Amino acid sequence: MDESIVIELRDADIFQQKTLVLSNINLKIEKGEFVYLIGKTGSGKSSLLKTLYGDLPLKKGEGQIVGFDLVKLTWKQIPYLRRKLGIVFQDFQLLTDRTVAENLSFVLRATGWKDKKKMENKVREVLEREGLKTKDFKMPHELSGGEQQRVVIARALLNDPEIVLADEPTGNLDPDTSDEIMKLLIQISNAGTTVLMATHNYNVIKKFPSRIIKMEDGKILDSLQGFLADQPMSETEE
Repeated sequence: MDESIVIELRDADIFQQKTLVLSNINLKIEKGEFVYLIGKTGSGKSSLLKTLYGDLPLKKGEGQIVGFDLVKLTWKQIPYLRRKLGIVFQDFQLLTDRTVAENLSFVLRATGWKDKKKMENKVREVLEREGLKTKDFKMPHELSGGEQQRVVIARALLNDPEIVLADEPTGNLDPDTSDEIMKLLIQISNAGTTVLMATHNYNVIKKFPSRIIKMEDGKILDSLQGFLADQPMSETEE
């Protein structure tokens, strides 16, 4: 596999339990790319992301992500796969009974870190980098929505991932805060980390244009092949 390709699917079928949601998918994404996933609710955006991070099995076709074979992926390999991935959720999924620093430490322990001092240093480094160094002792409910999403992004970057998978990361945020989060994700991509972002926010796509993959009728349409080249974004379906 070409080392510049960090995600590749070949003739892949994506299932949500027993329901086929995407069929015969062929897709290549390179290191450092910023790619949007768009499509109607239920079109397969989240199912594709879940397949990529090992939450749903790849039952048909071929697929690789950061060197892991998605068809042969075992439950024992999933923690090692996720050390190479950063996952950002719309609803934050922060532990409400733990501080910001404790939320990040929890993820480090879950991905195999043992040394307490190294963990403390890593948490401090990531929070400082994301402009959150004074928030380490705060509980999630004491933070604004934008601050919570920054914590989620900081959590996603703990293991210096090769890919960030973001599922509607601006979905619960106001426009100004959405712009801040987008600038942060683009900065991450520019530094060499691939970002694959599911969204229905077309204002964000207009303001921060990049490659677009659209889910439609069980297939994918890719802007690299001319999709949306002369179609106004406002006419694109959510």
